[in-house]
Amino acid sequence: MKQSDYLQDNLEIVKSLRKLPILQSMEERHVKGLAKLCRITQYDSGETIFEEDKFDKFLYFLISGKVKIVKKGTEVGTFDRVGDVFGEMAVIDSKARSASVIAATAVNCLKMDISYLEQLPENERETAAYVVYRVFCDILSTRLRQTTEELIKAKDEIKRLQSLPQ
Repeated sequence: MKQSDYLQDNLEIVKSLRKLPILQSMEERHVKGLAKLCRITQYDSGETIFEEDKFDKFLYFLISGKVKIVKKGTEVGTFDRVGDVFGEMAVIDSKARSASVIAATAVNCLKMDISYLEQLPENERETAAYVVYRVFCDILSTRLRQTTEELIKAKDEIKRLQSLPQ
């Protein structure tokens, strides 16, 4: 893994962050606040970004590449779109990681240190916290909708299989 310093007020980075779909509608001052919590990290294919059942304080925004989500040794999903976010559950509930994330290809991420929020000046802390929690709401809403659709499909498939002659 290679990692940059914290991004601070780098205007080019802030412009790049605004291209992430989840941040496009946010005000520039909020994106600048968010940038102060972030580093750019690079992972080689096959490298573990974080491990199931381990603790850390990071949230990740995918910039490029593809990652796979692995739970108890089974791949349960992938992320490969610019702006995909992962690692939010452990940040929200302060529990161990519920799955591992592994670089399926060379990966570039924005790695956000959530614990750094407490070190920011109060006015910046509020801005950064607003952005982080808004991101969480967007992520969780989208994932809940997707999970509901998958559950409906799985239940329909179970009903179909149960109705087949034995």
